Amino acid sequence: MWFQSWVLGRQTLKQISNYSGYSDRTLKRLFKQYLAQSPVFSVKPSEKVNLIIDGTYFSNNLCLVIYRDNSIKYTQLYRLSDGEHYEEMKEDIENLLKFGVQIESITCDGHKALLKAIRKVCRHVVIQRCVIHVQRMCRIWLTARPKSQAGYELKKIVGKIHTISNRDQWGYWIVSLVQWYEKYESFVKEKSFSIQTKRYWYKHKLVRRAFVSIKRALPNMFHYLDKPHDTKIHKWT
Repeated sequence: MWFQSWVLGRQTLKQISNYSGYSDRTLKRLFKQYLAQSPVFSVKPSEKVNLIIDGTYFSNNLCLVIYRDNSIKYTQLYRLSDGEHYEEMKEDIENLLKFGVQIESITCDGHKALLKAIRKVCRHVVIQRCVIHVQRMCRIWLTARPKSQAGYELKKIVGKIHTISNRDQWGYWIVSLVQWYEKYESFVKEKSFSIQTKRYWYKHKLVRRAFVSIKRALPNMFHYLDKPHDTKIHKWT
């Protein structure tokens, strides 16, 4: 319990010592023993694997990339690095395949390096974009209080993404997105011109960025609707 507080709770040895009754010296000795016996991950061969790949960033330029088998709820592999790099993730996926992990689908946030690695190693697998990631990025670009009516209406559409659980709901949602674009197409494409730089740029770039991100992710956003329960694709990482 104290070790968990130190590692995950980010408490100092002095803080833990104050309420645990152990001295700093005793805590250091115990924690050193735990660290020396760190668990060794082993890959479990599995069929029809719905793999979740996700990178989490920490301070000191540290990135933890997790390869979790959602079919058996088991973390098959992880890598500590300084980022999500193509060569490293390509190697990780190759190693999983070598050890008998038969990947049927991969749920991810759409990182370019990861998508490139997947297409290189196992282009046949289904790629499921994390719908929460798509939704979160759109909300950041649209802001909490969109200044335009187009942004306000798009944010309402974005807010429904995670609630889609069948093809009927998907159909209604697609219609609302298409209708939005038909209504605001000229707004999305509107440009401004700088006399100084003699260059054009999109006037409503954040609303446009949100829409374009959905459009690009759309082909891989709803594969989870088409799989039976026993091979269920996870829709978020």
